[in-house]
Amino acid sequence: MQDLSDAELVERAQDGEHEAITILYNRHRTRIFRYVRARIFDTHLAQDMVGEVFLKMVTHLPDYQATGVPFSAWLYRIAHNHVVNHIGRKENQYQHVPLVMADEMNRRHDNPARLVERQLVLEEIQQALAKIDETQREVIILRFLLGYSLKEVAAMIGKSVAAVKSQQHRGLLALEVVMK
Repeated sequence: MQDLSDAELVERAQDGEHEAITILYNRHRTRIFRYVRARIFDTHLAQDMVGEVFLKMVTHLPDYQATGVPFSAWLYRIAHNHVVNHIGRKENQYQHVPLVMADEMNRRHDNPARLVERQLVLEEIQQALAKIDETQREVIILRFLLGYSLKEVAAMIGKSVAAVKSQQHRGLLALEVVMK
């Protein structure tokens, strides 16, 4: 069942196959966690929020209908809305968070000096990201932190590929200016 596409897994999950839900969760949890973690400072809170995102996925899966966009775009939209609601409850304050994920920071084979240097660079990038336009920041996080393609990002944020390219270009230029 691991070799099935998301669309096939969704159909099976809608038919009540629990294994399909487990595979969808395992397939998407890391990227969803990285997205949430990039927006929320607290790792434990981010883990809890990811659990809530997947709970919402399971709850709304019976109503899900394929519309030509990837399933991951629908799942990302759930995560995005959950993060926005959380930040909104915090009086719309953007939260600065380290970009390095916990699993990357805990590599025992890395030299501690390299870890510190990398963390300092990433914190500088994170501070710069906080100073650019929200849409540009979103595109940069999705493209470069999470590794989504232009087409996937376009589906996730509801814009054309050309608009995503434009936001990415402007965002990178803005980062360059802010980091000087």
